[in-house]
Amino acid sequence: MLNKFIGTKDFYKRVFKLMLPIMLQTGITNFVNMLDNVMVGRIGTVEMTGVAISNQLIFVFNLCLFGAISGAGIFSSQFYGNRDNEGVRNTFRFKIIFCTFICAVGIFIFAVFGRGLVNLYLQGEGDVNDAAASLEFALKYIRLMMLGFWPYALSQCYSSTMREIERPVIPMVAGISAVAVNFSLNYILIFGHFGAPRLGVDGAAIATVISRFAELIIVAAFVHLHKREAPFINGAYASLKVPLKLVKQIIIKGMPLMVNETLWSAGMAALSQCYSVRSLDVVAANNIAQTFYNVFSVSFMSVGVSIGIIIGQMLGANEHRQAKQSSIKLIALSLMISVVIGAAFALCAEFIPEIYNTTDQVKLLATRLMQIIAVAMPIDAFANASYFTLRSGGKVFITLLFDSVFVWCVSVPTAFIISRFTSIPVLPMFAIVQTVNLLKCVLGFIFVKRGDWLKNIVSGEAVN
Repeated sequence: MLNKFIGTKDFYKRVFKLMLPIMLQTGITNFVNMLDNVMVGRIGTVEMTGVAISNQLIFVFNLCLFGAISGAGIFSSQFYGNRDNEGVRNTFRFKIIFCTFICAVGIFIFAVFGRGLVNLYLQGEGDVNDAAASLEFALKYIRLMMLGFWPYALSQCYSSTMREIERPVIPMVAGISAVAVNFSLNYILIFGHFGAPRLGVDGAAIATVISRFAELIIVAAFVHLHKREAPFINGAYASLKVPLKLVKQIIIKGMPLMVNETLWSAGMAALSQCYSVRSLDVVAANNIAQTFYNVFSVSFMSVGVSIGIIIGQMLGANEHRQAKQSSIKLIALSLMISVVIGAAFALCAEFIPEIYNTTDQVKLLATRLMQIIAVAMPIDAFANASYFTLRSGGKVFITLLFDSVFVWCVSVPTAFIISRFTSIPVLPMFAIVQTVNLLKCVLGFIFVKRGDWLKNIVSGEAVN
């Protein structure tokens, strides 16, 4: 019975060989983002609130990029599993073109509607002057961050493709180097060390933008100088033409994934806005909680990314039975990791807020939010692993229903009704919204068990 959920030594060797670089890269990135957040938090609550709102909105843009890249990445993984370098090359080209378009749209939206979007989070109880100051800090931060949109998008096109052809170390090195640059410049520019001006929030944004360019230079330089390890880059820029058939396939299979990621991230932003209605303190406390959740959750989230790549390659090689068996073991691995990480997060939650220069009320609220999140981590892990399993076989409509439609039809209405029509405090409201995700796990279990996702989408072969 246990053999169904536990893999062999060779199985875990393959999984961890792929997962650990992804985990390390993402973990270090999130860790430095945490340090960035803490550094801004050392300045004051008003500044932290402004940056937190900005990052919540930029998160939607980042997830839109992630969705576009991941949608095309389904094909990259299966082309690689089928040993089709030309297919990987054309998919890479599609990523470059489409992500450039997304950057243009993102810059337009933030430039025209940025003030109104930020204001949505400043409607709760609190000092009017603090709200006005947070608004100005947020807008300045967003304007500077827009300079880094395109280099970030381009570096993700390179990095994602390298991971999809099982070369995750290079993106990891580029990511680590970029966060080292970011952290160093944060220290210098936020606080004015080594003779530099004390720029505060502006310094945090400038450091991040420079790190985006650094990451792009490193990963692109390696790929172009080591073409044997990245054969897809040979002739990649000789033409930006992508076969129309592939474009149609990516649009049919991949675009819904981008829509899903965009709607899901917008749903997360909407949930944060519902919580913020209770008070401005909630914005600061939720920022602390979510920042550290990103650090602690990277382990089981990396399992999800690995599922998409490993299972996608198996399906591309028409190993349907092995793909189904492996998916069960990977989901079980994700659950086991989440239980351990959740327990550690709950314990650390008592001490984490003390490193911020904020009020005791915000600190206590942040602790309780993190403890609720910690209890719900296995729910998140199972849902995340189920999502990537379904996505590996191109079941984009099901993943759309399972992920973003669920958020907008269940989670957001629940939070909206409670925040607008009841006097329930934010902590019970937060716990209720986390709990409704159990329904999502039930749906994920049903969809994965049915096995409709077991399909080779680059050749059209499905499991019988």
